[in-house]
Amino acid sequence: MTKGSRLLTAALAVLISASALTACGTSGTSSSAGEASTSAPAVVKKKASAAALTTPTIETSGQLTICTALSTGNPPTYFTDSENKPVGAEVEMAEWIAKDLGLDAKFVDVAFASIVPAVQAGKCDVIMSSLYIKPERAKVVDFTPYLMSGSAVAAPKGNPKKITGMDDSLCGLKVSAAVGKTATLLAQEQAKQCEADGKAKLTVVQTDQTTAAVQQLVSGQVDAYAGETPVVLYYQKKQANSFEMVGKPFGEIEVGAAVKKGNDELSAALSKSFTAMNKDGAYSQILKRWSMTSLAYKF
Repeated sequence: MTKGSRLLTAALAVLISASALTACGTSGTSSSAGEASTSAPAVVKKKASAAALTTPTIETSGQLTICTALSTGNPPTYFTDSENKPVGAEVEMAEWIAKDLGLDAKFVDVAFASIVPAVQAGKCDVIMSSLYIKPERAKVVDFTPYLMSGSAVAAPKGNPKKITGMDDSLCGLKVSAAVGKTATLLAQEQAKQCEADGKAKLTVVQTDQTTAAVQQLVSGQVDAYAGETPVVLYYQKKQANSFEMVGKPFGEIEVGAAVKKGNDELSAALSKSFTAMNKDGAYSQILKRWSMTSLAYKF
């Protein structure tokens, strides 16, 4: 072999080795980024799918943006942990859905009272925040149902005031509730009924946070708490010695993922993904983990 041939052979070997190293490096970086961005809880056993949705179906390609009233908090469906990380049943479902669609999940904290306008304004792609499917809401956003809920009343353990539910047994008492929730509106209606019937005044004490409203009951500042059924069931188990549901849950209603009116492609994708979650078994696992099995939606 001549000196020129040896030099050419060596140069080709260097080029081939460099190409192989570059390819391996790119593959490794992509895989690591994908694993880091999903941040799905251990309970969610789901491999990421190839992204099928892009703008304008979603606001940002590669990302599913979810509006959730995290600051309000609504254990066990959504709230933040000690490290300010979103947790809860709906959070896990949202992360599973995003991964199933081949997207990264990004949560946007929005006040519950402003959450529908937020999705209409394009601040997020979908609302997953225990949003009840009501006719007036269905006129302005499109829903994909995925959970059942309702309202309930709780009292201190032993029910010293003999409260029987959302009725005149609350007249003359103080009830805590979170701003904007259906149970709060029902408590306000009951307060009007107490007054109309000439009975003692029912005082509804509203707070910006569900957890604060519950704490008012636990600390003895109020006589009862009115809130969503999942919240009452969660705290009845978590604080069994100081908190109990009184009467039966009422106002059963569907909870849905809401998107902009007319965004049929995203609605169809969400519906298909929720059905897949149910068939996969992840849906029942998530509900069981958060003591919400009784509130499963029948897909």
